[in-house]
Amino acid sequence: MDKTLVAVASSDGIVVNNHFGKASKFYIYSIDDDDVSFKEIRNLTPVCEAGNHDEEKLESNLKALSDCEYLLVSKIGFGAQSKAEAFGIEAFEIPGIIEDSIEQMIKYIKIKELFK
Repeated sequence: MDKTLVAVASSDGIVVNNHFGKASKFYIYSIDDDDVSFKEIRNLTPVCEAGNHDEEKLESNLKALSDCEYLLVSKIGFGAQSKAEAFGIEAFEIPGIIEDSIEQMIKYIKIKELFK
């Protein structure tokens, strides 16, 4: 896997446990082949407010994450997922320990690459 960035929605930096729209922190990891390393935390404004989505905040958050090729979340709505794809970000719903979730994501991507 070529060098890339993944944004992880987590409240504590240990587990993938936040819904994309409710996340205020994204832990950014760099992946270079099978080497995974923590890079930084990005604090963003949650886009979900009482079941509604603020489109401006959604676009602003996706712009702030646009250097990331992948997004790891516990949940993401269809609309937000479609918007993320428009920004070139592929979202994965893989809750769990961050390192384990990233490993599962990498395995999936490698398998998907075999069928291209």
